Amino acid sequence: MKPSAMFATATLLAAAAVAFAAATPLPPASAAPLAPTPPMGWNSWNHFECKVSDAVVRAAADAVVSSGMKAVGYQFINIDDCWQGQRDAQGNIQPNDRFPDMAALAAYIHSKGLRLGIYSSPGPKTCAGYEGSFGHEEQDAQTYARWGVDYLKYDWCSATGDQRAAYTKMHDALLRTGRPIVFSLCQYGWYGVWSWGASVGGNLWRTTDDISDNYDRMSVLGFAQNGLERFAGPGHWNDPDMLEIGNGGMKDDEYRTHMSLWCLLAAPLIAGNDLAAMSPATLAILTNSEVIAVDQDTAGIQGHRVAEEGPLEIWIKPLADGTKAVGMFNRGTREASMTVRFEQLGIGESASLRDLWTHRDLGEFHSSYEAKVPRHGVVMLRVRDSSLR
Repeated sequence: MKPSAMFATATLLAAAAVAFAAATPLPPASAAPLAPTPPMGWNSWNHFECKVSDAVVRAAADAVVSSGMKAVGYQFINIDDCWQGQRDAQGNIQPNDRFPDMAALAAYIHSKGLRLGIYSSPGPKTCAGYEGSFGHEEQDAQTYARWGVDYLKYDWCSATGDQRAAYTKMHDALLRTGRPIVFSLCQYGWYGVWSWGASVGGNLWRTTDDISDNYDRMSVLGFAQNGLERFAGPGHWNDPDMLEIGNGGMKDDEYRTHMSLWCLLAAPLIAGNDLAAMSPATLAILTNSEVIAVDQDTAGIQGHRVAEEGPLEIWIKPLADGTKAVGMFNRGTREASMTVRFEQLGIGESASLRDLWTHRDLGEFHSSYEAKVPRHGVVMLRVRDSSLR
């Protein structure tokens, strides 16, 4: 189908829903606090960068549903940079010609039971040189709400001055729309944002510079999150950047490390690959419901490192039901035998273990558990103290 025909057909199908979608938040979000668990979804930047379009975004929404990603919790379809056109005579931002009708796109995404995210900057220009929101914060917030936007990534590129004031200004403008819009601060972890991000209305804030699709970069960013756990919790999350799983720069063991670490960190799970062209291995990593349950645990506790020996690290995340998620990470270049001692986990002499990647109950163990962990790989466990039964 030609793009023009596709847009016309989609617009006709969505027309009846556009006004409602733009004015009304999707249930059940209206009855719940924003981001009670780390946001899950997809973002266009890592794979498509500025080649994003209405068709790309619709295809991503379709794939989230058809692949089973929606069923395990992925919810937001986020347009990153490069969607903006010019402002009209009244200063209202317009999408460029790759996005002929943003309200119709929002209605389409909402019709799938998903939510739409968008991107801007507190500066005059975005990172890619498109129109930012400086001087138009109120207008842009109202426009996003009118379109039916549910999430805003606000990227510091080209902005200057007081970061707290700039982010507060947009947060307040979003509140005045009356529409629940998740607010994502993107300023690369400068000035200890984790200590003040919540006070300016952030639901999540980047704690790092940009990720890239290689093990060294991913691991440096992820493992450096240790110590930030006290700043995270329901409604406000540390964000070590988006997932690179499926973009081809890492091996499956390395992608499992990526997914495991982000889930132990209670980090947002924002996929960044081409969802319409996923391998079975990529899909299996992104949709492992047992691993995702660790990330989405209602206690909202960010995990932390409890042991480190050379390239071997053990991380723990307490869960709401009293069990503990444990990651045994081998950052070395060869397979290694690793032992986790139960005293390191703060549990008693015996515990029952489940392997979350193989989906196997391992049985009951006393004092410790030993496993072989592949190079750059992980063994991820759910540990139940036998004395708590």
